[in-house]
Amino acid sequence: MAASPPTTPPVPTAALYDAIYMACTNRKLIQGEPIEPRRVLVIVGDGHDTASKRSLEEVLEIAQRNLVTIYGMSTVAFGFNSEGEKNLIRLAEETGGRVEYPLQGLYSSVSGYLSTPSDDGNYAYQVGTGGYAAEISRGIFSAVANIAGEVTTQYILRYAPDINPKSEGKAFRNIRVAVNLANVKIRARKGYYPAAP
Repeated sequence: MAASPPTTPPVPTAALYDAIYMACTNRKLIQGEPIEPRRVLVIVGDGHDTASKRSLEEVLEIAQRNLVTIYGMSTVAFGFNSEGEKNLIRLAEETGGRVEYPLQGLYSSVSGYLSTPSDDGNYAYQVGTGGYAAEISRGIFSAVANIAGEVTTQYILRYAPDINPKSEGKAFRNIRVAVNLANVKIRARKGYYPAAP
């Protein structure tokens, strides 16, 4: 009996951009004010995409056209990076949202954990223990609370642009929001499309 050749594990695929595009277009939008109800999309992941038919630019445009604010909750573990992280940040920042990192600060309150060797890896909280699970849960709870708090405490600014709508067509209009206050971080959309969503 001949031995079967070794199999290689399947390469994981992700169609994040297609999922965002579908979320921005397949749901029936409620007529009326675009802020009632608010259109918010929370992505739980690392921003990685290998299988989408849509591009990052297409997804950004459809989210901006439909006034969808994107927030991210990164699943990148402490000490690691993801090649899709910059895309997740761009999706969030250009639509007025931001990215939370619940797993990045797991050891921020533990001093000297790198100097403590461990057979299971260099963890201050041993994997599989209640301490490790509790830290992960605390990080996720804090990230969800931060996103929910920001979504429910935002300001809505309205203005009439000083341009001729016919001459500008349907081009994307960049905006800049600034306040004269120290220690204030402004998060706002990069701009908008003049056509209604």
